[in-house]
Amino acid sequence: MFTVFSSRHPDRHRRRWLSSLLLSATFVGGTLLATPQIGWAGDLLDLIFQAIQVVQLSNLSDRQEGELGRQINQQLVGGEIRLYRNQQINQYVNGIGQRLARVSSRPDITYTFQVVEDDSINAFATMGGFVYVHTGLIAEADNEAQLASVIAHEIGHIAGRHAVEQMQQMAIAQGVMTAAGLDRNAAVNIGVELALRRPNSRQHEFEADELGVATLQKAGYAPIAAADLLRKLVNQTGSTPAFLSTHPAASDRIEAIEQSIEPGRARVGSGLNGQAYRRRIRVLL
Repeated sequence: MFTVFSSRHPDRHRRRWLSSLLLSATFVGGTLLATPQIGWAGDLLDLIFQAIQVVQLSNLSDRQEGELGRQINQQLVGGEIRLYRNQQINQYVNGIGQRLARVSSRPDITYTFQVVEDDSINAFATMGGFVYVHTGLIAEADNEAQLASVIAHEIGHIAGRHAVEQMQQMAIAQGVMTAAGLDRNAAVNIGVELALRRPNSRQHEFEADELGVATLQKAGYAPIAAADLLRKLVNQTGSTPAFLSTHPAASDRIEAIEQSIEPGRARVGSGLNGQAYRRRIRVLL
């Protein structure tokens, strides 16, 4: 959880208590701070207690995960990615996303679906319900169900809390995790790194596929679209799309997806009309 200590407007007893606590506090890096001199004790204590904002990943609540996700999103949007500003496309993608989120295995958090202005074929998610879809992927999909299959896959990562697990593993590997937890600023930086450059594990990808296909069907889309899009991306010429370069072998994923779908219902559902889809996204074509 986030633990925020504040010493604003302390009275005399509060100052004694804080000074006593300061004597025994050991911070990251193993530095033991001595009792501050009276003249600047208040200012130093303010800085120290404002700085101790710790994320305990092992019992992160939905609210805390959402708060951390918003901070990661602010850093992403603030400099790492460029959002696409076409209102029609944004509303379209958000409508698909919200339709899927309502029937997902984790419907009780707030989901935010954003379109990234980038020609690469990619999509990604971070904790707290934030999903990002590249314009290149929207243009590459043949129909709405294929686009929905990718969004459902990313919702699957959020439902599985995969970013939280990855953050914990990465913090331990970097040596920035303490007994109290992970500093909030470090957590945000790791979250940005995970979202943009860190591939998910094979186990996480297969779990997100399984959850995604189930969500796709519950939302009324034809589930075969998930396998159709992957097969198209595998067969196309040129460099490997970003969406597949950070994932396990696409052939294994296609096989697993097809095995999870009842054959008689593979193409039962909406979203397979390619002409209708192209009309909706014509500004990108």
